[in-house]
Amino acid sequence: MTEAEDPSRDRLKHHFAQRVIHQARQILEVWQRLQQSEWSASDLAELSEANQRLLRFAERFEQFEHAQLATAIGQSLADVEANRGRLSSLLITDLNRLMQRLSRTGLRHGDRLDQTSLPPLRKPIYIVLQDHERGERLAKQLEFFGLSAQSLDSVNAFHATLAERLPAAVVMDVDFGGVGEGLKLASKMQEGLEQRLPLLFFSHHETDTPTRLAAVRAGGEEFLTGTLEASSLLEKIEILTRVAQYEPYKVLVIDDSRAQATHTERLLNSAGIVTRTLFDPIQTMAELADFQPDLIILDMYMPGCTGTELAKVIRHNDRYVSVPIIYLSAEDDLDKQLDAMSEGGDDFLTKPIKPRHLITTVRNRAARARNLKARMVRDSLTGLYNHTHILQLLEDCSFRARRESKPLSFAMLDIDHFKKVNDSHGHPMGDRVIKSLALFLKQRLRKTDYIGRYGGEEFAVVMPDTDLQAAHDVLDEIRRRFAEIHYPAQPVDLFCTFSAGVVELGEHDDALMMASQADEALYRAKKAGRNQVHGLQDGFVSSGASKHTPADIV
Repeated sequence: MTEAEDPSRDRLKHHFAQRVIHQARQILEVWQRLQQSEWSASDLAELSEANQRLLRFAERFEQFEHAQLATAIGQSLADVEANRGRLSSLLITDLNRLMQRLSRTGLRHGDRLDQTSLPPLRKPIYIVLQDHERGERLAKQLEFFGLSAQSLDSVNAFHATLAERLPAAVVMDVDFGGVGEGLKLASKMQEGLEQRLPLLFFSHHETDTPTRLAAVRAGGEEFLTGTLEASSLLEKIEILTRVAQYEPYKVLVIDDSRAQATHTERLLNSAGIVTRTLFDPIQTMAELADFQPDLIILDMYMPGCTGTELAKVIRHNDRYVSVPIIYLSAEDDLDKQLDAMSEGGDDFLTKPIKPRHLITTVRNRAARARNLKARMVRDSLTGLYNHTHILQLLEDCSFRARRESKPLSFAMLDIDHFKKVNDSHGHPMGDRVIKSLALFLKQRLRKTDYIGRYGGEEFAVVMPDTDLQAAHDVLDEIRRRFAEIHYPAQPVDLFCTFSAGVVELGEHDDALMMASQADEALYRAKKAGRNQVHGLQDGFVSSGASKHTPADIV
């Protein structure tokens, strides 16, 4: 047997690789904490220490990709130290980019920088339901989507398993072990833990306020009632267990005083908030289009343009109507402050302001704005981007790809014979298939890809830094795997497939042209027999149908 064929050697390599990934997770957890508070010297020292351990492990276990990233992160942290601990927007952006790359080395299927990336190392999800059979079914479905899940059938089993290993999250029936006993069990579970475990409560019936209050006090971050579906559960778990807030908040400061603007920028940078300053208010709309901030800080009095006038100009553009505007001014007349806020402002802060007051206000406003925007731009059934926003993202990515001379691909997917699913099995089953494909795409595609529900059973995917061949290969693999999912139904289980059309950004293409070309490629895939992926060029077709017989597939 050759060395390459030695299974024990492969197992050993896999074991070492998982230790490296575990250390990478430690770094990402520190990074997550940094997004929630002002960055201190001790926080940065902890991050640096964790990164040095990652570098040692990666070099020892010959994980070259992680070693390369740890070296780059170490250099960025050294730059921070050389800058006397001061963070610039450039350094924050650079660190964030490296953390994103680190997160893609082993945390999600399909997120890889090369073909040798390792599978994710994830703590299990503990499912603790009164109906143990339902719990077992849910665990199996979650595992299909790449999560490690374990259903526990008794209080003793729960305690024993918890003592052995802490989970990534717990799904707890409020009545597990008796009426209201699940709430007590969960509350006891959290005692003595340095950091509370993510906890999702479930109840068969709608519950009263005291029950929900007890759930909040026990650390419950979500509360589901009625039917517990794998798709909705997975969506919640993904949110509860995500490793890091990968996108720092972005703030645009508009102030004609360079000294004041620079001071504000430094304060926000110290909290890990990416900040740009603009001294000429006339350049505002161009800067907004390029930077896309989460929040705007605006001086009240500037030559040639007042803050309230500029706020009105910003609000004229539908794209920025929900971006919070905070006035930061020495104006202390309450009536004038209220008048300014009525002209498109959301808050008024008076100079001089305490750093903590400014940082907390900015972070809270930006977080709420992101949450509101997510609700505005996402489809309610799947949580994917809606039709309008996915096209906006395609336009933004096209502009960026052209500016950076990088490839960009765009795909449209359509579930085959979807009308027959609704007609034969009802609309709830149709919704289940749509949600299933949405979750499948989110699990198999990169975090840097954008996925939208284009309409009905049709989906769209924007794939930055991806050429046509790579996009085709990824989508074709997803197509093959999706065809293997079965949905319990009568008289036989249901299988579904999808067809896809994919195009790459051309020299003279715009977003609408790419969408039209992808739609044409999708039409060709449908016409050629469905259950396949077509590129724009003739003959660029995937290799055939699913392994299920046509009778099984709708």
